[in-house]
Amino acid sequence: MKRAYKVVDVFTSRPLLGNPVAVVLDCEGLATENMQAIARWTNLSETTFVLPPSSASADYTLRIFTPRGELPFAGHPTLGSAHAMLEAGRVAPRQDGRLIQECKVGLIDVNVDKHSGKDTLAFNLPKAKFTALQTTDIVELERILGRKIAFDVAPAIVDVGAVWIVARLESSAAVLKLNPDMARLSALSLKLNVTGITLFGANDKDAGGIEVRTFAPAHGVDEDPVCGSGNGSVAAFHWERGLLGPNGGKYTATQGRCIGRNGLIDVTVSPQGQVSVGGDCVTCVEGIIAI
Repeated sequence: MKRAYKVVDVFTSRPLLGNPVAVVLDCEGLATENMQAIARWTNLSETTFVLPPSSASADYTLRIFTPRGELPFAGHPTLGSAHAMLEAGRVAPRQDGRLIQECKVGLIDVNVDKHSGKDTLAFNLPKAKFTALQTTDIVELERILGRKIAFDVAPAIVDVGAVWIVARLESSAAVLKLNPDMARLSALSLKLNVTGITLFGANDKDAGGIEVRTFAPAHGVDEDPVCGSGNGSVAAFHWERGLLGPNGGKYTATQGRCIGRNGLIDVTVSPQGQVSVGGDCVTCVEGIIAI
């Protein structure tokens, strides 16, 4: 069967500089094992499959796969798939400018902002759940990273559907210099049942911004170019650890420079702690996948 297929670059307005997601638009009747096989074949950090919604409140259902398994939620696939659906004319924003995506973590609001003739998308992050890291695991994490972690703000496991160890380093320069031991990180991820690790540090040349890097070797993705759920987890971490003011705030994160990308992520945290993660999307590939 032939199915419509797109590859969308997320968190960039210029092709080849963001994080690509493969989106298969016509997935009724496609078995789970076929979805996983396609995700292995694309070998992107995530591949998504669009299905009719089972909830009357949703516009569509999205299933999200890494090369090695299914995720209940992920950020850049949510934005890229919404972009693909809008571009293909399969959905239209509601009167309040929202799309509602159904996925395994539940219903996700995607806000569509029309600006200068294009759509800028942002998703509302699912409520984050925090788990403290044991001292022995922090020590192992430092061995994996080859450097100390900032202990003035304790690292944590942040579960938003995708599950990230989140830790702050002393600067963006420290983040950019990282060369983690992927085998040990994979072992720690499997031990803790997490997707991987997302690290951040303040940008030296941008008083309000941060540099982010995300690693998920246990899911077949040594470094995720620009990670929406990772950035959302970092924002939730900022809120929970008191790194933002009591009224929340806005900032821009950069990610991907170490692997030739230039992702820009717009983050907003409301006074109630609701995290919104957004950015530009651009389609790089359109065609048919014959499965």
